Amino acid sequence: MDLQPIGQVSKQFNISIRTLRYYEEIGLITAVKKEDSAYRLYDEYSIIRLRQIVILRKLRIPLKQIAEMLKDNETKVAIDILECNLSEIYDEINALSNISQIITSLIERLNLDNENFAFFDDKNLLESVNSITVSNLKFKEEYTMEILNKAGEKLNRLTDRDVRIIYLPPATVASIHHIGCTNSEIPESTTGIMMREFIKNNNLAKIKPDLRHYGLNHPDKPHNSEEHGYERLVTIPESMDVPEPFVKKQFLGGLYAAYTITGEDWEECPLLWEWVKNSKKYEFNLGTPECMTNGLEEYLNHINLNISSEKYYSEVWQIDILIPVKEK
Repeated sequence: MDLQPIGQVSKQFNISIRTLRYYEEIGLITAVKKEDSAYRLYDEYSIIRLRQIVILRKLRIPLKQIAEMLKDNETKVAIDILECNLSEIYDEINALSNISQIITSLIERLNLDNENFAFFDDKNLLESVNSITVSNLKFKEEYTMEILNKAGEKLNRLTDRDVRIIYLPPATVASIHHIGCTNSEIPESTTGIMMREFIKNNNLAKIKPDLRHYGLNHPDKPHNSEEHGYERLVTIPESMDVPEPFVKKQFLGGLYAAYTITGEDWEECPLLWEWVKNSKKYEFNLGTPECMTNGLEEYLNHINLNISSEKYYSEVWQIDILIPVKEK
């Protein structure tokens, strides 16, 4: 069964990621979470459901009624809801026809009498307008959706208040690196398990309570590549020796733009790159694709979630996405 990531589904249906998440929250669709993946995935059934939702929304069926149709999955329920909406549309068409005639009449009246509109008054016209019985429901809904869409556009962009500019100090680090196939051996998971054991076996949380845990794509290839690599770094005492396959390195540190996500929100990473791209004060300070200055991830709460606990809570990680920057 083919599973599609949320980003791909978002592009396919031209629906924002936040809208897809909202559909999940209200139970219209369901995402699949694989243990070896940090991404929301959708199966064929969810794709079909989403296609149905898109069609019904284009027909101006409210989400609440769509939920009823999909929940009951009965033809009679769907027919009743569609007929009710069709009746409202006919009422709206008649009302709009009346509005059109009244506006046309008003224009003709103003042109004919050359009357100053500020002193325009017609009780008969008021009676005609009052006779229009169009429901305002659709207009309100469309207005609300317009507001939500605009809000969604803002939410899909980071503001200066969302992004922190931080300095990462130079440090001695222990590095573990692995290259694997996306569909079988996930480098993030493989290095994560090895790093967790390294920290626990060396009692690193105690001997270096200010330790920091970073990760980076190495090499930095697209996620849809069949094979990619991932490297993890943990700060260690300068005098500490590390066993193979770990490698002792020097992390140079520097100035970074930072944006915090959770372990489920990897789809938001491009937002920070877009922020740097459009920033008036900062610009990229990237290195080569295979070095530690091309973009990092810092795992902020991994000690209490993944070291102190026997479980592996990847979904609730707090992660800083870090992009090296410099002032323009």
